[in-house]
Amino acid sequence: MFGIEIYIILRVFEFFFDIWLAVVLICRFIFAPIVILLYIINKCRATRKRVDNVEEFLHKQQSWMPKRFSYSELMAVTNNFRDKLGQGGFGSVYEGQLHTGSLIAVKLLENSKFNGEEFINEVSTIGRIHHVNVVKLVGFCSEGSNRALVYEFMPNGSLDRYIFSKESKRQSFSWEKLHEIALGTAHGIEYLHGGCDVCILHFDIKPHNILLDNHFVPKVADFGLAKFYPKENDFVSVSTIRGTIGYIAPELISRNFGAVSCKSDVYSFGMLLLEMVGGRRNSVMKATHSSRAYFPSWVYDRIIEGEDLELPNVSETEDVIAKKLCIIGLWCIQVRPADRPSMIKVMEMLEGSIDDLQMPPKPFFSSSQHNSIREIQSDHSSTELLESDSIVEENSCNDTDV
Repeated sequence: MFGIEIYIILRVFEFFFDIWLAVVLICRFIFAPIVILLYIINKCRATRKRVDNVEEFLHKQQSWMPKRFSYSELMAVTNNFRDKLGQGGFGSVYEGQLHTGSLIAVKLLENSKFNGEEFINEVSTIGRIHHVNVVKLVGFCSEGSNRALVYEFMPNGSLDRYIFSKESKRQSFSWEKLHEIALGTAHGIEYLHGGCDVCILHFDIKPHNILLDNHFVPKVADFGLAKFYPKENDFVSVSTIRGTIGYIAPELISRNFGAVSCKSDVYSFGMLLLEMVGGRRNSVMKATHSSRAYFPSWVYDRIIEGEDLELPNVSETEDVIAKKLCIIGLWCIQVRPADRPSMIKVMEMLEGSIDDLQMPPKPFFSSSQHNSIREIQSDHSSTELLESDSIVEENSCNDTDV
């Protein structure tokens, strides 16, 4: 009797085990492939929809759009992407040559974060910009998942090659030429803020993104981190912070410093001006004298105390130009956005006399305060480009002039 009960239990167990095994096999070999197939189909549809949206927009705007290249054409004009000029946050840049002989720079978009909307924004907005101090978009490629932007080629490279070169010791340009480059760059940024159909915040103004043509005319370049806003919007939501460490305005790190606006680009421009004068990065942790580790703080104290800037082989006129650029740069890097001048005001200051300039309050620069800001920046990202979805700022592009 006991043996019969055990036999029945084993048979019941075997029966349920067979059912369980059948369910597992069905799920594994029938349902799982179906789920995977449905996921792939949905993914393909979503990708196709994004591509179709891009195609629909580009078709509607083709009357004013720059030249559209096929991917095979880009491979031909770049010799199969042979000569790489550099690497950016959204892909690589290659040198090419059109059949007319014109040199071009092809920005091949490789980063998936540069989605269809961002691509449409850059093509539609930058494609309509025609300004001597903004790099020109010659054409583009949108072929399936292959996307590229084609810009005019800048034979003299970027500004950082000249102001940070140890070999040239910053003497590649005269001080008059440095002033001319600063003013041209300011014109380009101001045009982005107020001269286009929309307000364009660049968010990555730095020497590396100021390109020089064959006459060393500066052109603002690389709009991979830019944001475009309708001019009529006084306030817009921003869900990302972005930029390069050393040039990021405080309000992009913490909302406690103020609202993100066009003044954020002004801050970056101020840091650029100071680096043009110093011929070095503003922050040098290995500086021989600790007082010179942060150049803006050192130069502020020198000007306030009436001391020279210890610039080699400069005339009195050149020293005035250097001090003028420093004072304007110090105004631009004020901590509170409301205390910074607009780019229009910056242009007036650059075109005016140093006698019309007053020294600004000392910005947020004690060594401990400066280090704390850099620590906050480092916490957000260990790489050069910072991106975060954790902060939402209220943005105004229509700040009043200071």
